[in-house]
Amino acid sequence: MVKFTTGVTRESIIDVQGYVRATERKIESSTQTDVELHITDFFVVNKAEPRLPLQIDDAARPVTTVDEDKEALSIVVNQDTRLDNRVLDLRTPTNQAIFRLQAGICKLFREALDERGFVEIHTPKIISAASEGGANVFEVSYFKQKAYLAQSPQFYKQMAIAADFDKVYTIGAVFRAEDSNTHRHLTEFVGLDLEMAFKHHYHEVLDEIGALFIGIFRGLQDLYKDEIASIYCQFPAEPFEFCDPPLRLEYREAVEILRDAGEEMNDEDDLSTPQEKLLGRLIKSKYGTDFYILDKFPLAVRPFYTMPDPSNQKWSNSYDIFMRGEEIMSGAQRIHDSPMLIERARHHSVDLEKVKGYIDAFRYGCPPHAGGGIGLERVAMLFLGLDNIRKTSMFPRDPKRLTP
Repeated sequence: MVKFTTGVTRESIIDVQGYVRATERKIESSTQTDVELHITDFFVVNKAEPRLPLQIDDAARPVTTVDEDKEALSIVVNQDTRLDNRVLDLRTPTNQAIFRLQAGICKLFREALDERGFVEIHTPKIISAASEGGANVFEVSYFKQKAYLAQSPQFYKQMAIAADFDKVYTIGAVFRAEDSNTHRHLTEFVGLDLEMAFKHHYHEVLDEIGALFIGIFRGLQDLYKDEIASIYCQFPAEPFEFCDPPLRLEYREAVEILRDAGEEMNDEDDLSTPQEKLLGRLIKSKYGTDFYILDKFPLAVRPFYTMPDPSNQKWSNSYDIFMRGEEIMSGAQRIHDSPMLIERARHHSVDLEKVKGYIDAFRYGCPPHAGGGIGLERVAMLFLGLDNIRKTSMFPRDPKRLTP
């Protein structure tokens, strides 16, 4: 029996029968430290090929530096090898934990909004015009006309509000044709989107969104402690910190913080990626939080459907939400008045014919509303302090990867 079992290739699927026995001393090399299995029967269900493209032990080895451990093995499985052989790579304890935690984010998002009276909807992913009115869109052949893969469920969430649904959310694929080969960009990702009508002020929606995130973070810390610990064993990181209620700053306050740190920028300049990261470090140092909201963005840097600030047209009723200095959600109060929407669309040189169905939805009465879109993979990456979004996408798509 021993000779037979030692000849079975690694990663083969087996069935074993035996007796569970207590151990005399603690087992250091296993997750079960106080019991062992005394095998009586051993069956091979499906045999793996003897030569594996990567070893699970190598893929699961903790990240160390030479200074940390001069005796550590230098075998490192690079990212492309992992992704080319993703089925094997996903078998590591760390990857199992990452995607169980990611599923937890969706579960907590859905449960929290269901409890608040939101309705889950499902929106088209093949559309007639670019959702964001920009060029970063995938064009597809749709019988004898052109169509596009949805950059956002934005228009359809708003149409649902106009149809008296009051509060809606959706979870689904989002496509961005951005030729960005960075640590945080994907061409396809999972969007967690919500939209909500309000009575008096769009901050009613922003308060809901802030409370939603705090609930998700607390749920992850309480329900996924073992997964978080497992991930930190391979990829050490500082635990994610947040405050309740979440820190909220106006955009101009963020600009002042950056100026005080030596950055040169105008009031209406959009934040660059290095500036976002610097701001994250400065806010963490000053306020002790990795999670914060920036409100009142310059109108000039927001999409055409964003509601201007009625007290100052230079600003808008819009916001971004950040984790560890990186944006994970963008949102705003939307324009719900069709003449104003047409005016803003023309200002942004949007083809009115292509968004006619969207604009028409507001001709027959629509309540004021606001919402936003969250990137699931980015939330998971930043909550865990990981260095690349491909670690939190099961089968990532980027400008250079279309398989597996």
